[in-house]
Amino acid sequence: MTVNVETHPEGDSAQGFSWQSLPAAQQPEWPDPEALRKSLADLASYPPLVFAGECDQLRTRLAAVAKGEAFLLQGGDCAEAFDGVSADQIRNKLKTLLQMAVVLTYAASVPVVKVGRIAGQYSKPRSKPTETRDGVTLPVYRGDSVNGFAFTPEARRPDPERLKRMYNASASTLNLVRAFTTGGYADLRQVHAWNQDFVRNSPSGQRYERLAKEIDSALSFMNACGVDPEEFRTVEFYSSHEALVLDYETALTRTDSRTGKLYDVSGHMVWIGERTRQLDHAHIEFASQISNPIGVKLGPTTSVDEALTLIDRLDPEREPGRLTFITRMGAGKVRDNLPQLVEKVTASGAVPVWICDPMHGNTFEAETGHKTRRFDDVLDEVKGFFEVHRALGTHPGGIHVELTGDDVTECVGGGDEVFVDDLHQRYETACDPRLNRSQSLDLAFLVAEMYRGA
Repeated sequence: MTVNVETHPEGDSAQGFSWQSLPAAQQPEWPDPEALRKSLADLASYPPLVFAGECDQLRTRLAAVAKGEAFLLQGGDCAEAFDGVSADQIRNKLKTLLQMAVVLTYAASVPVVKVGRIAGQYSKPRSKPTETRDGVTLPVYRGDSVNGFAFTPEARRPDPERLKRMYNASASTLNLVRAFTTGGYADLRQVHAWNQDFVRNSPSGQRYERLAKEIDSALSFMNACGVDPEEFRTVEFYSSHEALVLDYETALTRTDSRTGKLYDVSGHMVWIGERTRQLDHAHIEFASQISNPIGVKLGPTTSVDEALTLIDRLDPEREPGRLTFITRMGAGKVRDNLPQLVEKVTASGAVPVWICDPMHGNTFEAETGHKTRRFDDVLDEVKGFFEVHRALGTHPGGIHVELTGDDVTECVGGGDEVFVDDLHQRYETACDPRLNRSQSLDLAFLVAEMYRGA
């Protein structure tokens, strides 16, 4: 289908945007065109969620990652939910990412660029357009931005008013995140406080506490020397999500008054998924026209020609920080499929950020019927990612993970081992299984060790 947005920012041509006439995969079938038009007109009049200058700042930070001078930690929910916009839930996700970043920064001695899958990750691509239960067929759940999770005709009917709810939920989330990251909560002196409510007998929690004590000692020494950098008091934290529902993204695409360039002001960074990166479709054209940092997911079937064409389309100037390749090969394929991509892209002169998504290629259905992932598979894919870059002399730039700050039981394994029979206890995800807090910290420590050895 094609994109439906008819509104456009002041100053753009009356014909709209170039991607609006192209086919777009994974789009909702909105049943009421007039309701959609009204919702999108409202969205187009709303203030930006992020500012162009912030997007430019993230591009600068990602350029450092591309050059091997920093590491990207990108993580958060598989799919955010409207009922998950509470201070506690947002703080818990942020706290987990801050703890992971501290582990990576201190244990691997590398600056960490922190980007959340947050404040916009309300849409999900699906393998089938419908779902059948007990002989009843309904539209598949595509995330809270489109329809409801309950298996009823009313809930599963795509509703464009939900796009406005997504905007409002994202605005509330960003407001809280900014308050937490600049209002003292992210102060490095809080490293112990971030761990206070963690399970005391958790191996990862205890390991983190030992590292926090080392950081305390280092901070005390610096303070005694009269050194108290402002950078220790706040953190830079950026938002990102998959640019999936193009009606929403287009309504929030604006012309920057400083430069005259287009920016998608729904998030600092957006990425194009494995299912929507068709070279002649709307998603790639959209990404080519906006000035935000752009990510593209690359699965195991990605050819060298496809990767090079994506670079030509999305990063023709070969500007470090503009393009991030998020590889999702699977633990069993990363060592075979990734080397040629990295080698040929590097030989072309392009300097993308290379990061590893060790989640999406390692999903399977357990005997209990739950969709899950093995922590060992997640870890093995990251190991393979580091091994490939080490062998080629290129930079393993970061990780992209689905995680939560809650003690869910959705992925099996980890230091506080979750067994298949435990999955039902706290299986709370609406789509894909996420690492819990303990597993996320385990991963951060192990990645830090890999980085030091890279």
